Amino acid sequence: MPKNPSTVYLVGAGPGDPKLITLRGKELLEKADVIIYDYLANPKLLEFAKEGAEKIYVGKKGGSRNALHQEYIHDLMIQAAKSGKCVVRLKGGDPFIFGRGGEEAEALVAAGIPFEVVPGVTSAISVPTYAGIPLTHREMASTVAFVTGHEDPTKTGSLIDWAKLAGGPDTLVFLMGMGNLATIVSELIRRGKDPKTPIALIRWGTHPFQKTLVGRLDDIVAKVGAEGMKPPVVMVIGDVVSLRDRLNWFESKPLFGKRIIVTRAKEQAPEFMELLSSYGAEAISFPTLQIAPPPSWTELDAAIDRIEDYNWIIFTSVNGVQAFRRRLATLQKDLRLLKGISICAIGPRTAAEIEAWGLHVDLVPPEFKAEGILQSLDARGIAGKHFLIPRAKEAREILPEEIRQKGGEVDVVPAYQSVRPDYDDATIEALLHGKRTDMITFASSSTLRNFMEILGLQRRSWLAGSAIACIGPITAETAREFGLKVDVMPGEYTLPALAESIVDYFKKKE
Repeated sequence: MPKNPSTVYLVGAGPGDPKLITLRGKELLEKADVIIYDYLANPKLLEFAKEGAEKIYVGKKGGSRNALHQEYIHDLMIQAAKSGKCVVRLKGGDPFIFGRGGEEAEALVAAGIPFEVVPGVTSAISVPTYAGIPLTHREMASTVAFVTGHEDPTKTGSLIDWAKLAGGPDTLVFLMGMGNLATIVSELIRRGKDPKTPIALIRWGTHPFQKTLVGRLDDIVAKVGAEGMKPPVVMVIGDVVSLRDRLNWFESKPLFGKRIIVTRAKEQAPEFMELLSSYGAEAISFPTLQIAPPPSWTELDAAIDRIEDYNWIIFTSVNGVQAFRRRLATLQKDLRLLKGISICAIGPRTAAEIEAWGLHVDLVPPEFKAEGILQSLDARGIAGKHFLIPRAKEAREILPEEIRQKGGEVDVVPAYQSVRPDYDDATIEALLHGKRTDMITFASSSTLRNFMEILGLQRRSWLAGSAIACIGPITAETAREFGLKVDVMPGEYTLPALAESIVDYFKKKE
């Protein structure tokens, strides 16, 4: 056991949107050996953790914030630090704003454990912002107060001075107050707050499924009963709530409230998910294929050994570019090997991947599919040329077949293979049947085929009510073979165009 314990980092996870964590917080998550995280810390933040990091959930929903549980958290931190592990205590919002971070720091001090506090973006400020409510305003509010809506039940009396709150700050923000809403409202009105004062309740603020309920002090309890609103909620009281009608930027995004499933491979999904999220969607990753090495490198290695024989290398996917590049590096070869060889990319995304490697792309066809490549190559002459196509182990044969028919010589070598992942029944049901799904997206025929195989015949009825989006005609044709109606297909077969087409689809629908 080390002589000196390691440091415990009390890290604010922010309000929910994983992009609102601080750079310091992300840095510590990446180096942590142990991550002890809360109910309100977005689980997506755990994706920053290094391989092998221990992740311990200690979430406490409303009503379960008891002393015994808190002592358990203290002991977890202390014992992990004493064993020499780097410990991150990941707490929703900011550790020192109604997060019991002060208590946890005191426990560390008492145990002789060094600690560091990393502030987080508190939900008290950020959640109203995402609801279009500025807490201060030159014409409406010069003062703001943050109040806990859930005091320690073991205290002998309340420390909240309701009279001062009712007649003092222009804006009141209550955290964790949903269970005591009726008491909060009645106390403020009883102490002189105008019953017509606007109030907003924001549930799961900064998340793509954020929900905001606006009312007045004298009617909000009834509205909550009718809506069935539940915690976690941030409560804002004051005239600034009236600005929401004009400043509601987040919930006004074109795909806000839409739950869209992305079936691309895990490594490829983030780019498209980011596009959808930028439009306000809740993008859910459900990879239906995994990119894996080919069964053997023999064919690709042989092609690389005789690379000078080729006039063209045709890349039909980003995966092919990445796999080819990695294999060159493994064989301790570099770009000089490709001198004098023309490069073709099936589309702009594949071309960008090639150019990021430092290569010039000689041909990107106007139509981003095999037929487009053939037409463009035909104009440059195919007969007598030697082509190399490093691609997936299984793919459409139209491109190599047509090249051969036109007098070209072509070697198709597996650079990677697409493997269908396994999912248990509970995961599939939770994703596709447990919640409403507005749309399912497919960027290739293989993702669609795998999706339908994973779903199975007995569960196809779960797709009722879910729109289908396909990146291009080949994928769309595969969808129709399975009896699916294709609702969205962009004119240009790219992810940005697909995202824009999805936006247009929902705009027209609504």
